[in-house]
Amino acid sequence: MIGSQRELTLRFLAEPADVNYGGKVHGGVVMKWIDQAGYAAAVGWSGTYSVTVAVGGIRFMAPIRISDLVTVRTKLVHTGTSSMHFSVEVAARDPMGGEPRLCTHCVIVFVALDGVEGEPTAVPAWEPVSEDDRELAEYAQQVMALSKGIEQTVERYRQAHDAHDA
Repeated sequence: MIGSQRELTLRFLAEPADVNYGGKVHGGVVMKWIDQAGYAAAVGWSGTYSVTVAVGGIRFMAPIRISDLVTVRTKLVHTGTSSMHFSVEVAARDPMGGEPRLCTHCVIVFVALDGVEGEPTAVPAWEPVSEDDRELAEYAQQVMALSKGIEQTVERYRQAHDAHDA
């Protein structure tokens, strides 16, 4: 049902093709998993095709090793007119036992489209109901504001460099 799937969890084993020579999963592979889980969550919430528009605050905190059981958890923490912001946590543990360790976290933003090559379309609104929800929503907005500030700074430097080269 559209607008009812707020959380999504994916679980799988880290495979040999996912790791580098040191036996640890490549950061790009982790980012791919985040994007896949985010897409499934966005489609689950919006009921329509959705595209990634931003990832903010990504932090790699602990390595994921070959054969680790990986859990990617997404949680909707903010909606705009057509956008959906998800908090994402990636945890891993030895499948034979042991405590999960938080490996990566970030905020990922998707926009719902009215078709594969379509225009942005409205998504069901979500409102925080608990203090935890409010804190997560505020965190997501702060992360995206920081990302926007970085984009603006890079653009100013790019324009200054282009003007210097002209």
